Amino acid sequence: MFKRIFLFVLTNILVMVTVSIVLNVLGLNHYVTAAGVNYGAMMGFCLVWGFVGSGISLLLSKFMAKTMMGVEIVDDRGQYGDLVRKVHLLARAAGLSKMPEVGVYQSPEVNAFATGPSKNNSLVAVSTGLLQQMNTDEVEGVLAHEIAHIANGDMVTMALVQGVVNAFVMFFARIAAMALQNVLQGDREEDDRPMASGLAYHISVMVFEIAFSFLGMFVVAYFSRIREFRADKGGAQFAGRHKMVAALKRLQQKIDMVDDSQDQVKCMKISSKKGLMSFLSTHPSLEDRIAALERGL
Repeated sequence: MFKRIFLFVLTNILVMVTVSIVLNVLGLNHYVTAAGVNYGAMMGFCLVWGFVGSGISLLLSKFMAKTMMGVEIVDDRGQYGDLVRKVHLLARAAGLSKMPEVGVYQSPEVNAFATGPSKNNSLVAVSTGLLQQMNTDEVEGVLAHEIAHIANGDMVTMALVQGVVNAFVMFFARIAAMALQNVLQGDREEDDRPMASGLAYHISVMVFEIAFSFLGMFVVAYFSRIREFRADKGGAQFAGRHKMVAALKRLQQKIDMVDDSQDQVKCMKISSKKGLMSFLSTHPSLEDRIAALERGL
């Protein structure tokens, strides 16, 4: 727990320091002047904040996964040699020029994930629960799915999507907060304070950011579900459709052994449970994924 808190705080400090340096270099720190709002500078300010945060998260993704999930890197000479060789075989079938690292973490949950900042710097990790609960063909289907994520560049794509959403959330939150401030202040000729100033303005920005971030979650989740269908299709291509379908059907039986209660690692979960909030789910339902594969989509 303390290690996770420390890493969270450290990452946020790194983001803030990096953003401050970039904003100073680009001269985007002050988008409100006596002449009014420089909307171009404000959009630049929001883009820097939006993309730097998601970019740093992407760059640190392997390190964070290893640390937070307790992933132990394995090689083809040890206990998990067959696992490593299978991952590398699938990676070559996917056309990857550099083999991903392979890791195992101790957990009863049935789960696997792929992460890393690029195709040439990636990690495929599986839980001991998955290795114990699935047969060889089912494990191969899961591994092929994760390799497809890497081959499709999904980690970079999702970082870009999140960066764009972050930027627009910040931009429109500030627009909405300034509009609200104008309404509350009434006649600005009697008030020479800057438009974007005061405690009320900053509180309004935070409230609007929370509201718009919730809406943005639908966009991010939608793109995430699309990438899952694509990874299933890629997994079927690399390992065979029957193995990919078999893996998903086994997951249906073991769905209660996928712990989706940890928000900080939810993006590393292989499936999500179907429910009323499915539009906010990062994964389609297993029923929909199996149906899509069986239809050949």
